[in-house]
Amino acid sequence: MYETPRFYRSAAILFASLTIATLLAGYLSFNQTLLINRLLPAPKSFLPWAPLATSDGEKKGQSTIAIHDAVQSLDYEFVLSDKVPYSYASVAMLFNWEKADQFADFSKYQRLTFNVKCIPANTLSFTAYTFDAKFSDVNNPETYRIPTAFFSCNENWQVIEIDLQHMGIPEWWLSLHKINLADQRYQLSNVARFTFGVSLQSPRDMLSSVKIADMEVVGRDWSLAYVFLILAPVFWLTFGFWFVKRHTKLLITELEEKIQKDRPLIAYQQLTVEPHRDKEKGTVLRYMATEYANPDISLEAAISAVGVNRAKLNNILKDETGLTFSAYLNKLRLTEAARLLSEKPGANVAEIAFSVGYNNVTYFNKLFKNEYGCSPKTFKTIYQQKDETGKAR
Repeated sequence: MYETPRFYRSAAILFASLTIATLLAGYLSFNQTLLINRLLPAPKSFLPWAPLATSDGEKKGQSTIAIHDAVQSLDYEFVLSDKVPYSYASVAMLFNWEKADQFADFSKYQRLTFNVKCIPANTLSFTAYTFDAKFSDVNNPETYRIPTAFFSCNENWQVIEIDLQHMGIPEWWLSLHKINLADQRYQLSNVARFTFGVSLQSPRDMLSSVKIADMEVVGRDWSLAYVFLILAPVFWLTFGFWFVKRHTKLLITELEEKIQKDRPLIAYQQLTVEPHRDKEKGTVLRYMATEYANPDISLEAAISAVGVNRAKLNNILKDETGLTFSAYLNKLRLTEAARLLSEKPGANVAEIAFSVGYNNVTYFNKLFKNEYGCSPKTFKTIYQQKDETGKAR
């Protein structure tokens, strides 16, 4: 049958193509989960922002700050004074400078990385101003939650990595707003600004310079991966359904052809109306056709029953069927078993095995699988599916 090899070739090509496509799509989708977006240099930033320098000089303090560059890097100098209790100097990257209710979404990012150097050595703070819908006033940044992290720097360039998802909100801010000190929640989906400020360990009353460059946010976006994990099983299940359905159809066709081919070997179907001219041949074939279901049948019993010697009996079977006594006996039994399995869905495998002359069901299963390429149970299931499909149509 030429259709079967073609089917297997087509299935193999489709399987290989689907495997390659799955691996490629999986690689691309999971590779795309990694998000790396720049904030510095400013011309390459994935989000627009504006610089803003502030200090306590705006509130009658004496700290000063000046930005020298906010394009290729954040390059600024400041002098932190102790003339007021809470002196400060900071540079912010404003994401909502145009509208107070315009925020940047950093919820997909886990890390902020940048290069930094400070003269003299310093300990600085990084703060994300995050809007809290239940608490914050859009027009008052002082009411925004301020998760903060600290980092050290000196005259040599260093790579700093801030964990955006695990920063801490200062106790003074929580106390000022009468919020429980354990309430460290913040949402990176509504970020108004990133601010680089001083700390209690920053040098006082001396000119300090800070240069921040090559700033990036790094995170994961799993949306494409989720799409892949949903669609890949769908395509493979579709392929599996097609393969099983098509393979079952071809298997049924092959089994039917084999059964039709083998049935002429059951001599009793013809002997009743077309007796053989050779009496000995007719006697041998008639005996085999009528006694094959006898579990006690054997070569010696056949010789005794038909009255011919061993050589003659074997020659007759070889000439007529091309098979030995044992092979022809099994052919008769298995062909009849296949017919019963296909025509009697209510009968179980053991009953059919016994009815065609096998006392050992395991042995019957083995012989049947060798003959038809599948177990009797599978054979029966295939024909039941065929019948159900036929009825459905």
